[in-house]
Amino acid sequence: MNPAYLLIGGNIGDRLYYLDKACTNIEQHNIKIFRKSSIYETAAWGNKAQSAFLNQVLEISTQKTASELLNEILSIEQDMGRKRLEKNGARTIDIDILYFKGEVVNVPGLKIPHERIAFRKFVLIPMNELQPDLLDPARGKTINQLLMDCEDNLDVSVYNQNTQRKK
Repeated sequence: MNPAYLLIGGNIGDRLYYLDKACTNIEQHNIKIFRKSSIYETAAWGNKAQSAFLNQVLEISTQKTASELLNEILSIEQDMGRKRLEKNGARTIDIDILYFKGEVVNVPGLKIPHERIAFRKFVLIPMNELQPDLLDPARGKTINQLLMDCEDNLDVSVYNQNTQRKK
């Protein structure tokens, strides 16, 4: 089995529903979810003229290769209505491979670790919740060290679904 970490997130429609549905769909593709971070809410990164995102990191295990995993998550995104209309645009769901077996992968269309991890607190904070001592193989720093060095100033807060979910 290949251990990996995924980031799921979205900012269109019932955001919590889409996170739950993404987890269900991931497991239906023979990908085992071992742990989930808390759900975090943050303002949109890059294109700020859109709704806030909900994000969550998943610790998974799969028999798939990194390329096969990418193909599966792209299929899941498409099945869930993901439209790639603009860079950093609004979306129902986004699923990114953050880490895969502690490897560095750099092939067309796939870079692992995700190339922008070190610049985004909405990735580092939930990742730090699950694995603060995980060594980023491309940067030679732990997740906790990357978080301490991160200059991203967007507010990232734990999402309280009992008080914030719209009925």
